[in-house]
Amino acid sequence: MKLTDLDETILTDVIKPRPQESYKGTFGKILLVGGNHQFGGAIMMATAAAVYSGTGLVTVACDPTNITALHTQLPEAMAIDFTDKAALTGMIKRVNTVVVGPGLGEEAASLRVLKNVFAATMADQTVVIDGSAITLLAREGLALPAGHLVFTPHQMEWQRLSEIEIKHQTPEANKAAQEKLGGIVVVKRHHSEIYTPTGDWRLPIGSAAQAVGGMGDTLAGLVGGFTAQFRDDRVKAVLAATYAHSAVADQLAEDQYVVLPHQISQALPAFMKKVSESGHGHQIGFNHEN
Repeated sequence: MKLTDLDETILTDVIKPRPQESYKGTFGKILLVGGNHQFGGAIMMATAAAVYSGTGLVTVACDPTNITALHTQLPEAMAIDFTDKAALTGMIKRVNTVVVGPGLGEEAASLRVLKNVFAATMADQTVVIDGSAITLLAREGLALPAGHLVFTPHQMEWQRLSEIEIKHQTPEANKAAQEKLGGIVVVKRHHSEIYTPTGDWRLPIGSAAQAVGGMGDTLAGLVGGFTAQFRDDRVKAVLAATYAHSAVADQLAEDQYVVLPHQISQALPAFMKKVSESGHGHQIGFNHEN
């Protein structure tokens, strides 16, 4: 089985000039769930990607200990206590996309939050399942939630979910597991692989400069932001988010030994503006200011 190499044309297929007659609701609503008492940074990095990618309304459900820091870093985002089941359930009903997992943790409280999320999602929503939510899903044998599912595992998380050992994670084996799960699977690795109901792709860009904590959280937030904002074609939105994540990182890596996740998020508005105007993703440039 041969995967199709993804190229920059996916960016211009998805990222278009914004219509002048629009408002924040035009560009989608997202809820990101995660950030327990230990891992507040993860949900903040995921949220930054959603905010900077242009999602209209961004809400975070996290441990209350993180809310002040979140608002300091991202005043554009709203926040609720992820242990408040009524508030969490109510917010899920009002969004286009739910992202669950960045910094959620694997303790008993994390599992309760995940079960509450899974019980509340709806069939017409995009549900991005990332990080510790994947580990909990696999470990606890939970039923999959309602919604159009997008899984964003690294290879070890994919091993837990698919029961395919890393050394046996061939395209054929990965595709069979994706078909069994349903939805879209982004296997994060050097040259990440994206398995979808309508085609299977390999990301030919990206580098070791991205081997930094929080990079996957940022991708989950970006996938969430794109699926909330660009709702005409969910598969293309996921593909474009995955490509943009590494394309921005590659441009930053021209001048940096490592690329920090928040730098990718902060570069997104200029990057997306040039995509929407130029139609040539591979020629896009931007200022490398942190």
